Amino acid sequence: MSTRHGRFELAVMGGGNMAQAIVRGAVAAGVLRAPDVIVCEPDEGKRALFESWGVRATASHGAALAGLSGRGRVLLAVKPQMFAELAGQMRPHMGSAWLVVSIMAGVSVERIRTTLGGPVNSVVRVMPNLPASVRQGITAIARPSASVEPDDLAFVERLFGAVGQTVAVDEPLMDAFTALAGSGPAYVFLLVEAMVEAGVRAGFARADSERIVRQTLIGAGALLEAEGAAGGKGRDAAALRESVTSKGGTTEAALRVLEARGVAGAVVDAVLAARDRGRELGA
Repeated sequence: MSTRHGRFELAVMGGGNMAQAIVRGAVAAGVLRAPDVIVCEPDEGKRALFESWGVRATASHGAALAGLSGRGRVLLAVKPQMFAELAGQMRPHMGSAWLVVSIMAGVSVERIRTTLGGPVNSVVRVMPNLPASVRQGITAIARPSASVEPDDLAFVERLFGAVGQTVAVDEPLMDAFTALAGSGPAYVFLLVEAMVEAGVRAGFARADSERIVRQTLIGAGALLEAEGAAGGKGRDAAALRESVTSKGGTTEAALRVLEARGVAGAVVDAVLAARDRGRELGA
C-alpha cells in the first residue's frame, strides 16, 4: 500500500491496550503491514507481544523514530501525564512535516504542536474507545486544520476505521466525546455488574446470571443498531424502552425505582463530570 509519500509506516509511542488494539486491527484490515510498524514500549512483555505479530518493537524513542523511512507518521498512545517527558525525548528525532496522531485524552492539538516544537505542524487528535479491541469501537476524529494533508487525514480515517466506526467532530467536543464514548463502556459495565448481582440475589447461579445479562445487553445493542440503521423509520432508545414497558407491568415497576433514585440524572451528571475532568487534564 502506498501514497505519493511512500508506504504507510507508523511509529507508535506506547504499547498499552489501545495501541495493541489499533495496531492489530490495522494490520488485520490491511491498512498497515506488520513490518511497517515500530512500537516504542519500555515493558519487555508488551514488546514481545508486538513482535509475535511481526511488528518491530524497541524501548528507545529515538530508535522508533529513526526506524521510519520517508515521511514519518507517529501515533502518541501514552497517558497525558507522560507527554511532556515523551516530547523531550522525541524532539531531536522528529523529521520535518511529520504527521502526529494523538489518542491522549484532554491534550489539545495546539498543546501537542507547542510541546513537540520544531517543524511539527500536522497534528490530528483522535479518541477511540475500548471496544476497538474487538473492532467494534467508535472513534472521534477532530476536524483538522488546513495544515493536515488530505492523504494524511485519509490515512487516519482508515487506521481507526479498521477498529470500528469513526465520527468527525469539532475539537472543542473531544472532551465530551471522551466522557460519553471513551468512558462510556465503564458505565455499561457498572450496570452489568449491578444486574448480575440482582440476578444472584434473585436466585440464579452467578455464571447463569452473567450469561443472561450479557446476552440481554448484546441483544439490546443489536436492536438499537438495527433500528438506527432504519433511519427516520427506526425507533430510538426512548421508543424502544416504551415498547418494553407495559402499563402496570414488571418493567414499569423497575423503572419507577430507577426514576425515584434519579438514575438517569446521575448518568448525565457522571458524563459531564468526566468531560470536566478531561478539560482539567488538558489544561
